[in-house]
Formats: sequence, structure tokens, C-alpha cells
Amino acid sequence: MLHHHDGSHAHRSGHHPPATGGHRQLGWVLVLTLGFAAVEALGGLWAHSLALLGDAGHMFSDSVALGMAATASWVGRRPPSARHSYGLARAEVVAALLNGLVMLAVVVAIVVEAIRRFRGPQPVAGVPVMVIAGAGLLFNVAAALILSRGERTINVRGALVHVIGDLLGSAGALLSGAVIYFTGWMPIDPLLSLLICALILYSTMRLLREALHVLMEGVPPELDLNGVGQALAHVPGVVSVHDLHIWMLSPGIPALSAHVVMDDLKAWPKVLADMRQLLDRRYQIGHVTLQPEITADLVEVPLPHGAKVYPLKPENTRR
Repeated sequence: MLHHHDGSHAHRSGHHPPATGGHRQLGWVLVLTLGFAAVEALGGLWAHSLALLGDAGHMFSDSVALGMAATASWVGRRPPSARHSYGLARAEVVAALLNGLVMLAVVVAIVVEAIRRFRGPQPVAGVPVMVIAGAGLLFNVAAALILSRGERTINVRGALVHVIGDLLGSAGALLSGAVIYFTGWMPIDPLLSLLICALILYSTMRLLREALHVLMEGVPPELDLNGVGQALAHVPGVVSVHDLHIWMLSPGIPALSAHVVMDDLKAWPKVLADMRQLLDRRYQIGHVTLQPEITADLVEVPLPHGAKVYPLKPENTRR
């Protein structure tokens, strides 16, 4: 149903900087990951260790994911354009989503390999595995520290999931090598692999859930849509608020749009200033689009079906 809008349209572009970044940290971690993956692959060939070769393949796949993350972080810093008026900050969200999907594929591959090893255990050279896995553990701790000290965007967190996955893989390989060396019990390798998969899966699902929430333009988890609507409706001069929407341009950059019903449009400049101040100070929302309307519009043309209205107390809905 069409809804006639009478009055001015007010928009304030947010002053909050895009929550993109971390490309330098991602670049360093990418170079280090590629370098150690090559070392681990050579060590696996020398020791005839399928576990190390598999972990090297895991790190190479992580390098691809880190490359996507670093590229997205750089792209996300590009300014708005005529083609993308909000900029490309969501490139980081897309990269985080792809990273999560890659990790799911890695988890599936590890589980399949673990099941295969349960059926047919393979000999593993314990000492070379322990030495290389120990070096990998130290490397991944350093990589995690590099990422943790930078901007904690969703993209960097996605890369951190990969690094933590590698860290857990190195720790599991180290423990597996030690158990095999001292006891000769081969099933420890697939058992630890499954445990590591469970831990990686938990972090990956959280990352995917957050990325999808942003892409589906969900309300930021820290904001209450109804609470914001009631707060706006209580601004002096406002009769009611409807068609309220809150979403995220990217994590850390919320945006809001709403229709504001008033008895007198002459009060709009003051109402607009009060609403801007309220949204900025209480909710940290900088991207704001507010459409003023007069009560006569709502009498002539009904609201769209399902539109939620946030009035004051019933006795105060008319001033």
C-alpha cells in the first residue's frame, strides 16, 4: 500500500570511521603462514608423516583465507563512490563469511581423514612430528598475538579463527607425536583431530552467525529495537514513530531510519536535533535518516500492513 510522505527528509551521515582495518597484521600473518606451511610440508615429506602433510595443507588453505581477508581489509578502506555510496566496508563481512565456509570444509576433511585412520591406523614418526609441531605451536602463538594487537574487526576475527585452528592443530600434533613416541598408541592421532574439529567448529559457527546477521541487515545485538523506538517517541514534539529500522552497514557501524509523526512541522528542526543527539549519545548511531510527517497524513492514508508504531502513553498521543 502506498504511503504518502509530506515534509522534508533529513539525513545525517555518520561521523564514525569505518570499522575496517588490520590489513598490515593480516599481511604479516599471511607471509608467516605461507612460509611455515612450506617448512611443514618439507618436514612431512622427510619424516614420511601424513599428519604433518595434512597440517601443511591445512595451513596452505588458511593462507588462501588470510589472503582474502587482507584483500577485503584493504578494499574496505576505500571511500564511498557513486556506485557504492556507503563505501565497501561490508567486503570484510563477506570475507569473514567465506573464511567461515572454508573452515567448515576443512573441518569436514579432517573428520573424514580421522574416520579413515580409525579404520586403518598408519605409522607416524614421533620425534620429527614433535619437533615440527612444537615449532608450529610457537609460530601460531606469535601469529595470534599479532592479530590480537590490531583492530578487532569481524574480518580480523575471522582470520584469527584460522590461526587458532592452526594453533590447536599444532598442539594436537605435538601431543599426538609424544603419545605415539612414548606408547606407540596410534589412535591418539584421529582422536585429537576430532577434538580439535569440535573446538574449531564452535568458533566458526559464531563467526558465520555474526556475518550472516550483518548481511541480512539484522538489528545490532547490543541494541533493542523497541527500546530505541520508545525513546524516540518520547522526544518532545513527537506524536509517534513508525517504520523504524536499525541495521549494520558493517560491524560497529549501525544505521537507522524511521518515520516521525508530529502535529506541527514547524517544530521539526528542534525535534530533529534532539533525536540526533539522543541516538548519538545513548546508542552511538551516527547514520540516521528521519522522515517527518503530520498526523493528517495518517488519517488520509493508512499505515502499511504490519508497520509497528511507537507512541507515548495513550493519553499523551495527541498534544
